[in-house]
Amino acid sequence: METTYLDRFREIDFSRITEHPNILVAASFWDRERYEAARNCYRMMRKIDDLIDDYKSLHAEIEATRKPEFYRSVCAWLDSIRSAAAGSPDPSELQLADTLIRFHIPLWAMEDFTRAMMYDIGHSGFSTLEDFLAYCEGASIAPASIFVHLCGLSFDGEQYHAPAFDVKEAATPCAMFSYLVHIIRDFQKDQHNHLNYFATDVLERNGLSHPDLYEFAHGRPLTQNFRNMIEEYRRMAEKYMNQTHDVISRIGHFLEPRYLLSLHIIFNLYLMVYERIDTARGTFLTGELNPSPEEVKRRVYRSIAHFSHDANVDL
Repeated sequence: METTYLDRFREIDFSRITEHPNILVAASFWDRERYEAARNCYRMMRKIDDLIDDYKSLHAEIEATRKPEFYRSVCAWLDSIRSAAAGSPDPSELQLADTLIRFHIPLWAMEDFTRAMMYDIGHSGFSTLEDFLAYCEGASIAPASIFVHLCGLSFDGEQYHAPAFDVKEAATPCAMFSYLVHIIRDFQKDQHNHLNYFATDVLERNGLSHPDLYEFAHGRPLTQNFRNMIEEYRRMAEKYMNQTHDVISRIGHFLEPRYLLSLHIIFNLYLMVYERIDTARGTFLTGELNPSPEEVKRRVYRSIAHFSHDANVDL
């Protein structure tokens, strides 16, 4: 009997998905080979991202004497990917090489991601909103492009073929929407880990400082200025949310149903967080904005039901 969307849904243990839950939940509806390709790519990217973020969470910033060491690590990471993509990997990277080559993973996405990691080594935060948006090219749009790329591949029974649309253009709105929602959702956790994604010029425009953010995250009552700043970011997210609706509609006919469903799911999971953002009365504490596994499960079920109805395919 053919596996249905609900069969796949019932196989997901939502309580055990703690790292990148939205990506892993959405990709659970793919065929197994493509799902494993996504896991390989994100595991590889997580490795170098954690190297930097884990150090900053303990030390606030990377000391000047340690920066060359981190730069070398990131450069070596990218070199290993380039070698694997060229078909001449280190013996320990054979699985990575197979993923990059078989699934035509775009090297530009890895290079953009590397630039964001280099920025993280050299900087603590963002002077301007423009700096933040440029950083998003690597930190958010690059990983999202790999997800959209894997969704858009076609398969002829033997080989995969590149998507028939511009992957980066398609991935950008949803990537930006999810990233803006992400930094609002994780405001408190990031501050506790010495991480800040709110640009200095936006803070200053709203009469705020970096110490203010730290104090708010540690219990100081929120001010109207803080709420105004969050509202700026919420409105940016809303703009990208509307663009995401348009993009999914535009590229939908290029995708097999299960991959189109996965885009609807990942978008709806971030939409669930967006809908919780209450700039007038919210506390912006971690527990307030993070859905429980049961809430995630219900939202995924709703996404499947609506998709199946609209696309006229069986649950």
